[in-house]
Amino acid sequence: MTPHSTSSNRHSRITGTGSFLPPKRLTNDALAAQLAADGIETSDQWIVERTGIRARHFAEPDVSSSDLAVAAARHALEAADVDAASIDLIIVATSTPDMVFPSTACLVQQKLGVAGCAAFDVQAVCSGFVYALTIADSMIRTGAASKALVIGAEVFSRILDFKDRGTCVLFGDGAGAVVLEASDTPGILASELHADGRHVDILCVPGHVNGGQILGDPLLKMDGPAVFKLAVGVLYDVAKSVLEKAGRSDSDVDWLIPHQANIRILQSTAKRLKLPLEKLIVTVDQHGNTSAASIPLALDESVRSGKIKPGDTVLLEGVGGGFTWGAVLLDL
Repeated sequence: MTPHSTSSNRHSRITGTGSFLPPKRLTNDALAAQLAADGIETSDQWIVERTGIRARHFAEPDVSSSDLAVAAARHALEAADVDAASIDLIIVATSTPDMVFPSTACLVQQKLGVAGCAAFDVQAVCSGFVYALTIADSMIRTGAASKALVIGAEVFSRILDFKDRGTCVLFGDGAGAVVLEASDTPGILASELHADGRHVDILCVPGHVNGGQILGDPLLKMDGPAVFKLAVGVLYDVAKSVLEKAGRSDSDVDWLIPHQANIRILQSTAKRLKLPLEKLIVTVDQHGNTSAASIPLALDESVRSGKIKPGDTVLLEGVGGGFTWGAVLLDL
């Protein structure tokens, strides 16, 4: 996707962030004990050494992606001091929608008690939030929207195979959101999106509904080594490309927020960009991989802790099933 021009006087800026994690926190030890009951062996040490993950949050059975999304959205609206009724665009990035249709975004709209504005989902798996943010920015730049609610929300615990210790220990549930508003001052500086469908098989959930039955396998499948190899390469390339298009360099980046998949991918990306690890935002240790929710979750946590401050330059980048990837460079 060709990045948009920044020549117009109409730009977009993030004016508020929010997030929400389900109350149920599952440590590696607790998950290992749960798996052991089914004859699956793993341990805290095994998980931490390979992924950097120490805990994750799982939603209760009656809690859906839209429930998590609404909670995160309310926090973002409050932070931006914006009333839900003034929002004219809602985009939800999710791979675990509440239902086949309508979109999770329409359900969020209903639960926020508003109506009339455009609302739709984006499906780019772990790159979903970067895709959604880029779309919202483009719509604001063209005048199609002025105040957007951009959300990443997932309940990945619903699609995990708990007999596969290589994948079930990786993922968690959660939601993150931002309010993106029209501005005379550039906030989103540059963005770029990519996909390569030749790699659909390395990370997928191949099942689907047909005639009231599930055909295929409705649980997550991943070729870990193949994903790792692709991820490190494309994340570096897209980061360099976005920086170049914005007229910025590596040294201009105050904070790097990659998709929180695996500590080794995060650290490898930072090192290739010659960024000190002190500039790398890491939440995968406490959240696990929350797919489309991971970047906005990490952003909100860092803003609310005071780590990321107004005026900081932040590089967001995601990579996910599809195979999809992308990056957004922004001034907060």
